[in-house]
Amino acid sequence: MFMVLFGTVVIAGIVGYLAEKTGFTHNGYLQSIIICVGGAFLFYFVRIMFGFGFGSPGMNAILSSVGALIIVPTHWRK
Repeated sequence: MFMVLFGTVVIAGIVGYLAEKTGFTHNGYLQSIIICVGGAFLFYFVRIMFGFGFGSPGMNAILSSVGALIIVPTHWRK
């Protein structure tokens, strides 16, 4: 369980970095990584509590990170 949590954080950090590097977001590297890690943590604990997921833990981390990047920044922009 600890290795899955550690892998989730690493994958979310990589997704946040790549999203900023490719121009998908314009938040800044650190902000994008924090958003991705937060979304991945949230979905990780939802998966543990309710058993809801998209398949493998890696796929859960990728999809939840991208979802967090889409939801969080656009909510605060005008």
